[in-house]
Amino acid sequence: MRRISVFCGSQTGNDPLIIDQARILGSLLAENEIELVYGGTNIGIMGILADCVMAVGGKVEGVIPSLIEEKRLAHKNLTRMIEVSTLEERKERLIKDSDAIVVFPGSYGTLDELFSALVLKQLGIIDKPVVVLNIGGFYDSLLAQLDHMVKLGFMQERFRSNLQVVSDCRELHFLWD
Repeated sequence: MRRISVFCGSQTGNDPLIIDQARILGSLLAENEIELVYGGTNIGIMGILADCVMAVGGKVEGVIPSLIEEKRLAHKNLTRMIEVSTLEERKERLIKDSDAIVVFPGSYGTLDELFSALVLKQLGIIDKPVVVLNIGGFYDSLLAQLDHMVKLGFMQERFRSNLQVVSDCRELHFLWD
């Protein structure tokens, strides 16, 4: 395990537990010499996570679309910044240019990235862990919906199991041990 993509939001939200988990994950990635690959901004959970990785001497690659860079939201102190043309291109790079995917609580963009990765995994295009951080039960309703989809025959159980779930980022050690 050399690189982990983390899908996370451009907002911090209002749950301090989620912010604390971003700081802990940043330290864990740096301490285990795992490069963070993320959306490239300096705001929200994205900015907190990148700052924490960098503060402990870790490596961070940001992938930012030009439309977001134009808003002056790009993080300026990363190991490497890659500017791409579109959100779709960013999503593709985040999914394919890593050894595993970790999903923080977030909003539409985070869920879009999560489901795109799961579809690619279901189709056999990628074969890497996709793990949701269900911090404080953030994803309980979504996980219940996925189970409901299985129950009603819209998803096979083997595809439902493509998504792993942990409630604390310290449980992610199985990715790098």
